[in-house]
Amino acid sequence: MNNERSTPARDFEGYGAHPSHANWPNGARIAINLVMNYEEGSEPAIEHGERHSETWFTESHGLNSGVIGRDLAAEGLFEYGSRVGFWRLMRIIQERDLPATVYACALALERNPAAAAAIRDSGFDVCSHGWRWVQHYLLSPEEERRHIRMAVESLTRTMGRAPEGWYWRYLPSVNTRHLLVEHGGFLYDSDYYGDELPFWTKVGDTPHLVIPYSLTTNDGQYASATGTSQQWFEFVKDSFDTLYKEGATTPKMFIYASSGIRRGPPVSNGSWTMSRITRGVWFTRRIDIARHWIKAHSYPGT
Repeated sequence: MNNERSTPARDFEGYGAHPSHANWPNGARIAINLVMNYEEGSEPAIEHGERHSETWFTESHGLNSGVIGRDLAAEGLFEYGSRVGFWRLMRIIQERDLPATVYACALALERNPAAAAAIRDSGFDVCSHGWRWVQHYLLSPEEERRHIRMAVESLTRTMGRAPEGWYWRYLPSVNTRHLLVEHGGFLYDSDYYGDELPFWTKVGDTPHLVIPYSLTTNDGQYASATGTSQQWFEFVKDSFDTLYKEGATTPKMFIYASSGIRRGPPVSNGSWTMSRITRGVWFTRRIDIARHWIKAHSYPGT
């Protein structure tokens, strides 16, 4: 049972009718952050002590997980993500000379040193995606504190530096933000979906930056629906077009998230027709959004 520190106050107003002007570099109308999720090898599995394999994104999804046991087909699909899909996504992004952010589960990178080395050499920033896939909102504060510590120590070893951002694979708990501030070293967390701009909050007496994430233009939507890659591209393009148009007066963020198991298969990459667009667009890493916001929109009173 999770020992709740306190119930976080809900904010239904946010920026309201007059969002803060982002003042992106060079007057950009939109900040595009490409996110690659690296999770393969950290998912629930018999070897990790769970009673069954992780079957999300497989044909076994929806079955009674209590009777599935070890699903070798599901394991193979996750291994495809690290053996093939990851490398395809790396080529796609790097051929276009684009920056990106990697949401990395620490255990997954430990199990694939070649992928860890490629990410280190890429110049992409790494946001901690937790130690591995567990239901963090069910952890006690002591257990969650331990998972945060293990993730940071592991990523520091594999990446050569500690992560400066945080995003849990599963839902955060009511204690997460307090524990991140307690641990120290994080410029932001992304455990929030309720806005299109970064914003400040306070954890106790400490100002803390939140850079919202998005599940809308996340390829998990594509993986869980039927349709062609061209239809997915049109969906993503419509989202971009709306934000780009609005960005003439109120610049926002546009987040596109992929993973090797979902976007790595060749059939799914018809939507990857994006090339470097420079006029009015800032392709950027998540850590650079954080640094920009801290400099251009410092916490009130600091």
